[in-house]
Amino acid sequence: MKFSELDLNPKLLEGIEAIGFENATPVQEATIPKILEGKDIIAAAQTGTGKTAAFLLPIIHKIIEQPSDEHIKALIIVPTRELAVQIDQQLEGLSYYTSVSSLAVYGGGDGQSFDREKKALTEGADIIIGTPGRLIAHLNMKYVKVQQLDYLILDEADRMLDMGFNEDIMKIIGYLPKERQTLLFSATMPGKIRELARKILNEPEEISIAISKPNEKIVQAAFVCYDRQKIDLVKHILKADFLRSVIVFCSTKESAKRLTKELKRLEMSAEEIHSDLEQKTREDVLSRFKHRNLKTLVATDILSRGIDVEDIDIVINYDVPNDGEDYIHRIGRTARAASTGAAFTFVNEKEQQKMLAIEELLGNPVPKAKIPAYIGEGPAYSPKPFRKGGKRRNYRNK
Repeated sequence: MKFSELDLNPKLLEGIEAIGFENATPVQEATIPKILEGKDIIAAAQTGTGKTAAFLLPIIHKIIEQPSDEHIKALIIVPTRELAVQIDQQLEGLSYYTSVSSLAVYGGGDGQSFDREKKALTEGADIIIGTPGRLIAHLNMKYVKVQQLDYLILDEADRMLDMGFNEDIMKIIGYLPKERQTLLFSATMPGKIRELARKILNEPEEISIAISKPNEKIVQAAFVCYDRQKIDLVKHILKADFLRSVIVFCSTKESAKRLTKELKRLEMSAEEIHSDLEQKTREDVLSRFKHRNLKTLVATDILSRGIDVEDIDIVINYDVPNDGEDYIHRIGRTARAASTGAAFTFVNEKEQQKMLAIEELLGNPVPKAKIPAYIGEGPAYSPKPFRKGGKRRNYRNK
C-alpha cells in the first residue's frame, strides 16, 4: 500500500515524499488506519519494521486536523535518550511542511537544556518525546501542560519494563487525563506487557507482525570459544577489507572498555558507547559512526534498540545476550530495510546454556563457525538441557 492511499493530510504527505518513503510497511499498513479511527492499539513487530512512522504519521495527521492551543497533545515515552532523539529527528523530517512542534526530553544535559525543556512543557509543544525519569522530574514541578493530552504512546514498552520503569510509567499516567487514545508498541509480547496493556488501554486492537524472529536476510553464526580467544576473534573479523560499519555488543561496560582499549592499541577505528559517557560524547560518537567516520562501535545494550543507522555490515555479540529478545534486538541492527548483513555470536563455556535458550526461541540452531587455526581450538558445544523433574524449564523466565 502506498502512503498516498492512507488519507493523510497533504502537508504530511509532502514530508513523507521528501524523506523518500513511498510504500507502507506491514506494521504501518495494519496500524495507521486503526489509529486514525481513534482506536487504542497494542502492536508487536520486530525491530527495523517501521514502528516509529506507524505511530508518528497518524498522530501528526490528527494534530494538524485539530484546533491549535497551548497544551501538549501527544506524549511519547521511550526507554533511552538515544531513542528519544531518534524519534524526534524522524518526527522533524515527517512534519517539516506542517506547523507541528516537538521536543525530546531526557536526562544527562546541562541546566540550559532543562530550562529549554521547561519552556516547551509550559508553553505546550505539540509532541513531547521523553524518558521516564526526566518526565517525572518535570511533572513533579506541576507546570507540565498535560491536562488536555489526547495521545499517549509507549514505544519499546518491553524494554522499559525490563529496565524497571513500570512504576515510573504508572506514575506518569496518573498525571494524564483518562479520556485519551493510547498506543503501546513493543518488539515482543511477554505476559508483563499484556498486564500493562490491561491497565492502560481501552478495548485495544491487537496487531502482531513477525514477533521475536530475526530478519531472514541476516546470516547468523556462532563461534564457540574460550574467553581468552574473544579479542583475537574480533580482530580477525575486523581485518576484512569490505567492512565499513560494525557494531560489537558487550554485556558490561567493563567489557566494552577493555575491548575498545585493545582495538585502539592496534590503531583500529573503534570507539565505545555506554552509560558512563556524557550525553554529548555519546551523540558525537554516534554521529561519527552514522557518517562513516568511525568503522567499529563497541556498545552495551543501551544501543540494541533505538539506533537508526542503515547498512551496518556486521553485528558481533562479544558476549551472549541475556535472553532471546535481546539477541533479536542486537542482530536486528544489521540487514535493515532491503539490505543484507551478518551476525556473529561468541559463546564461551558458561554462556552455552544462554545460547541454547536463544536457539529454542529461534526454533533452529545457530550454525557454528570454525575458529581460525592460529587462534586455537575452542571448547565443544554441549549445553546442558534445561530439565528439572523430567520437564523442560522455561530458562528465559528464570
